[in-house]
Amino acid sequence: MSPVMLQHNQISLALHQIREGKGRALLLLHGLGDSAEQMSKLEVKWNGPVWALDFTGHGQSTVPRGGGYSCEILMADADIALRHLGEATVLGRGLGAYIAFLLSGARPTLVRGAILLDGPGLAGGSIHATSNTEINDVGERAGIAPDPWALIELSRDARPPTYTTTFARLATNGSGIDEPIAIACKVTPPWVEAIAAEPGVITDISLQDALDMYAAL
Repeated sequence: MSPVMLQHNQISLALHQIREGKGRALLLLHGLGDSAEQMSKLEVKWNGPVWALDFTGHGQSTVPRGGGYSCEILMADADIALRHLGEATVLGRGLGAYIAFLLSGARPTLVRGAILLDGPGLAGGSIHATSNTEINDVGERAGIAPDPWALIELSRDARPPTYTTTFARLATNGSGIDEPIAIACKVTPPWVEAIAAEPGVITDISLQDALDMYAAL
């Protein structure tokens, strides 16, 4: 099935319907360097429709010229997909887990639970801002997904714990859900450790148990 193409400024985003269903949608967000195709292979039980997004520079979405990636740009990608779907539970893997988490704080009334899984790009960069590294020889990779600029810049994206705890509190205070964030990953970089200590964040839960919990809302 051809993806739905959504516009984010000059970028065309590919939103793929993995399967149909009745009820609230489940939105899948892939890890760094991955795509919606990899996420479609994830075995999950969900009665509603299941969709997967290709972030900017990944999968079938536009590969921009010159980089300039940040997690906030990818959060805007996911926000555009969320606006298309309406209320949704969001399941992210690796980098997608961080984006799902940010989205839960930025759009708490639309995100009916954010589930975080291990995967590429989960850790990010240091907790302080870092300078960009130039790619001197992109060569034949130019214009091909995953964009090498994305692999470099998003792996170095700073994630200060105080920044992440603010988003956790926004999710808890604005969603009306007792536990709007579920940590189902085993890797715990500093930003995950920081939010795990916050009220409203559930830990030590399996993927399917988290899905079942949010499906019952």
